[in-house]
Amino acid sequence: MSSDRLSDRFCRRGSEFLGVRYPILSGAMTWISDARLVSAVCNAGGFGCLAGGNSPVDVLEREIRATRELTDRPFAVNLVTIAPLYREHLAMISRLTAPFVIFAGSFPKHDEITRAKDGGAKVLCFASTESIAARMIRYGADGLILEGMEAGGHVGHVSLTVLLQQVLFATTAVPVFVAGGVATGRMCAHLLLMGASGVQMGTRFAVAAESCAHPAFKEHFIRANARDAVSTPQFDARLPVVAVRALRNQGHEDFAKLQLELIGRLDRHEISREEAQLQVEKYWMGALRRAVQDGDVKRGSLMAGQSVGLVDKVQPVADIIDELVTDMETEFQRLRQALM
Repeated sequence: MSSDRLSDRFCRRGSEFLGVRYPILSGAMTWISDARLVSAVCNAGGFGCLAGGNSPVDVLEREIRATRELTDRPFAVNLVTIAPLYREHLAMISRLTAPFVIFAGSFPKHDEITRAKDGGAKVLCFASTESIAARMIRYGADGLILEGMEAGGHVGHVSLTVLLQQVLFATTAVPVFVAGGVATGRMCAHLLLMGASGVQMGTRFAVAAESCAHPAFKEHFIRANARDAVSTPQFDARLPVVAVRALRNQGHEDFAKLQLELIGRLDRHEISREEAQLQVEKYWMGALRRAVQDGDVKRGSLMAGQSVGLVDKVQPVADIIDELVTDMETEFQRLRQALM
């Protein structure tokens, strides 16, 4: 972009913080956000996020090294705090000195953020409520990803429009990136005008040409409507379930049955709460793998945000980012003319 574009001005804080041309983050999606997709986003000027998920430690380490071979740009490694191998992932990341660490799934403890930062990384944390945003800043997060319930995967219960007013408008201490239902450059422009340092998208990049997702998975996204992306319920307080937003299919029904089965086993003292929670996470990891890798769109998990209703084609990553940036600048210029 030329230096006289309004996009430069409103992207500056996020771009400088991330060390990229455009503060457009590709959300970390388990089984999808691999070295190929992440490096493509980085090389196109965006910011790629490598998904840790429940990968074996050596596999995640190989993906980090592969990403470094494919791009010389900064990228993040996303660690899921409720994944069984989370602590091993954190130890490995501290040793490898990842440029950025993003904590996801649940919320990291103070010492876990400190450990990542002591390893040389900048830390980004998700915030799905006002109180969590304040806590993550207090714990030392270098930046926030403000995620509304419209997003895909593990989500909170507050819409982005409310979080923008509660958190974005009130936070100046750290850069705030915005996620949840974002898929167009025009929307990006307005979020930047509101004070966001950048935006994160997952669903849009899930169907990118460089995404390793099965063709049937991508086709299901392209055909879906926004209302098809629904979040899972929680049936019992003893089995806390971080809501997961995905396209409704038989897999959703299977998950409801699993919860009821686990609650019954808790009633009969056949399983601990920790073991039950682990079974929940194992279900999602396995169901997502079946959808992404095998193309099982009936019983696999099709994790998608409500922005799936705005996704209508497979595009190369470079084209996606170019379209976003072009539409962003067009909207800035439209608003400038309207306000003159």
